[in-house]
Amino acid sequence: MKEVEIFCKNTGSYHSFPMGTSLLEISSSLNIKDDHSVCGAIVNNQVKELTFCVVKPKQIEFIDVSNTDGIRLYIRSLIFLLYAAIKEVFPHVDFRVQNGISNGYFCELNGLEREISESDVFSIKQEMQSMIDADLPFVKKDLLTPEAVDLLMKQGLVEKAQLIEQQGQLYTHLYFLNDLADYLFGHLLPSTGYIRNFGLIPYYDGLLLIVPRRKNFLKLRKVSYHDKLFEIFQEQKDWAGIIDVSTVGSLNDRTLNGRGGEVIKISEALHEKKIAEIANMISSRNGDVKVVLIAGPSASGKTTFSKRLGVQLAVNGLRPHHVSLDDYFVDREHTPRDEHGEYDFEALEAIDIAFFNRQMIDVFEGKRVSLPRFDFRQGKRTNNGDTLQLTPGDILIVEGIHGMNPDLLTRIEERNTFKIFISALTQISMDEHTHISTADNRLLRRTIRDAKYRGYHAADTIKRWPSVRKGEERNIFPYQENADVMFNSATLYELGVLKKYAEPLLKMVLENQKEYSEATRLLEFLSYFKQINDDEIPPTSLLREFLGGSSFVY
Repeated sequence: MKEVEIFCKNTGSYHSFPMGTSLLEISSSLNIKDDHSVCGAIVNNQVKELTFCVVKPKQIEFIDVSNTDGIRLYIRSLIFLLYAAIKEVFPHVDFRVQNGISNGYFCELNGLEREISESDVFSIKQEMQSMIDADLPFVKKDLLTPEAVDLLMKQGLVEKAQLIEQQGQLYTHLYFLNDLADYLFGHLLPSTGYIRNFGLIPYYDGLLLIVPRRKNFLKLRKVSYHDKLFEIFQEQKDWAGIIDVSTVGSLNDRTLNGRGGEVIKISEALHEKKIAEIANMISSRNGDVKVVLIAGPSASGKTTFSKRLGVQLAVNGLRPHHVSLDDYFVDREHTPRDEHGEYDFEALEAIDIAFFNRQMIDVFEGKRVSLPRFDFRQGKRTNNGDTLQLTPGDILIVEGIHGMNPDLLTRIEERNTFKIFISALTQISMDEHTHISTADNRLLRRTIRDAKYRGYHAADTIKRWPSVRKGEERNIFPYQENADVMFNSATLYELGVLKKYAEPLLKMVLENQKEYSEATRLLEFLSYFKQINDDEIPPTSLLREFLGGSSFVY
């Protein structure tokens, strides 16, 4: 039998195997041992499932759940398992994955017609465990697309069927667990026996599916309740209901029927209405609010939001003044370093807190202060002659990632502040079982902005993204519930617009680059969207901060 040679990064050596050997057989033969069970592989810098068979020379790296792509494989398989268990316990209930929250995935059971009880959760978990114990295979099958669509429709997965049909492909592959079919826009584990840890609890009016920690698989991620974040997710459902666009399929349907402009207009009007409402809340504080703090993760649109809020505050008779926390960075040699010895610009200690508080107190007392300007090229704080003195009717808008941190303004009374947390909480889902990650939405925004304004290639942005996300998890998200109000900067239409700008950038990532795997995943994701023309996006839109064409000066 003809053999193929592979290079295994885990062993650091070449090996020969019969043509058609599966990755699972190769990992077993090489006795690959990771911290946890091998769940997939990176083959020529593309993610593959363990059932993938090698017929040509390949470079292979086996991965487990400590790897980002590995945990994605695990989560998709876990969601399919949950779906199958619910179909067994509640055959007539519609199961929907809504969004990621509290280190888990919020799911709804529509048609149960009563509150979910602890006994319901116990029954579902028991069924899931019995399927795990049976080690049932996830079987991948290629079907003629009309057959796949018909099968999904019979299972009640109308949204999934609609999206697959829109792709116009001759064949479609589905995964099967016993006789139940599903597709979760990515690879799965070989079988249910690979799922060794999960949690399931009642959460608000639904369920929370809890996944293991990446670095400590035996422990589940910590669960907490995020009332304000959950409320904003519920608001997004209402907004999607107003336009009747809750999935990619329904958005594509509007686009194909020439109604993309209508979605843009309504989405932008909803944003303007929300910003006006926030401005009214601030103005109603009887003049107590002296500073508005705006915080949020990377590519959430903080800068444009602060400018649009300033316009609405001006409509209410206030005079806004904008200040960036970035200008209060300590000089480069005093910047803290992370565990790798790199400058940690996202740590609170990277800001001169004492100096910032001193200036804020002086400003609130009516004194004139000289505003700093941070020179990022020299790594030093400078003074360019700008001054600030507040008079009655003036209000300060401070933008920066630490705005929700209680240690930022330690010497300012709470009643004098108004905190706004902003993030791009994607408002549509792929279909019933696949939510769209808010992080993916922001990564696409940042990829476009970095290329347009900073000269970075998509590979550069993708390479930096894990570090950015780590900083957000440490410095931003733990404080988001401190906000007086949250604002969702995502729009229903934007992924259809971002497609046009992001695809050419992602296609420039080469196969021999480590970032090729992530670029390929994002391209596959964008392939499901029909492109929306951006001509009707107004110059004041938050999206213009990334696309260009904004009427605001940055």
